[in-house]
Amino acid sequence: MPADPRAVLTRPAPPPDATVAYGDHPDQCANLRRPAGDGPPRRLVVVVHGGFWRAEYDRTHTGPMAAALAALGHPVAQVEYRRTGQPDGGWPHTLTDVLAGVAALPGLAAAALPGLVAAAPPILVGHSAGGHLALYVAAHAPATVGGVLALAPVADLAEAYRLDLDSGAVVALLGGGPAEVPDRYAAADPSSLVPIRIRTVVMHGPLDRQVPVAISRSWVAAARAAGSPATLVELPECEHFGLIAPDSAAWPQVVAALRSLHDDLPGIDAASPSR
Repeated sequence: MPADPRAVLTRPAPPPDATVAYGDHPDQCANLRRPAGDGPPRRLVVVVHGGFWRAEYDRTHTGPMAAALAALGHPVAQVEYRRTGQPDGGWPHTLTDVLAGVAALPGLAAAALPGLVAAAPPILVGHSAGGHLALYVAAHAPATVGGVLALAPVADLAEAYRLDLDSGAVVALLGGGPAEVPDRYAAADPSSLVPIRIRTVVMHGPLDRQVPVAISRSWVAAARAAGSPATLVELPECEHFGLIAPDSAAWPQVVAALRSLHDDLPGIDAASPSR
């Protein structure tokens, strides 16, 4: 019997090396993982988890992928944020939390794990709703982002609303539909934020039942037409959860895309460690 692809959501992972806070709320925090080995310094990878922005899904389920990336030599931060279903979740705090976390985490990680480099903007790896948040940060605070790897992102909130993805997830995030809160869609929807000047790789599989691959196809086409350095990589046999599962057939291609993003950025060897 085939393995349940959702099993990655509850799979255990090694504990993080440290947890840091970027704000006063308990969910304004991140788990940090030190890179394995003695290779050259690499930029921090900030993993932005999905779960349709809902409180029942937190950063824990990205533990396996974060541990796998750290084992490959990448320093990793699993950022948490306030989510819908919580008193302070949804608009605007879910979005502003990730903005604040991404800006603060390179310095916080270098202070908590001495030897890491604090100067270089991190690469964001966002899955599903986390892919939406990664694109949002890249659009609104490009100076804080080195690159974006968006895995099955909810890259068009208006279309996700029309499709009623996850039974009202976008309404829970923004407080209404595009006709009711148009200013919020204008500010938060990646389809309204192109061009995004940060190099972005979008990966998606046509077997995805949670976020249709057509959303990524249309977003990348619109982004490229507007001048964004965006690329779409389709994985023919991939569904939604294989993109974050280190034992999946898709995983080597996810790693290759991350390495490509990293290697195309300026080197950080000359940057000074914070301590």
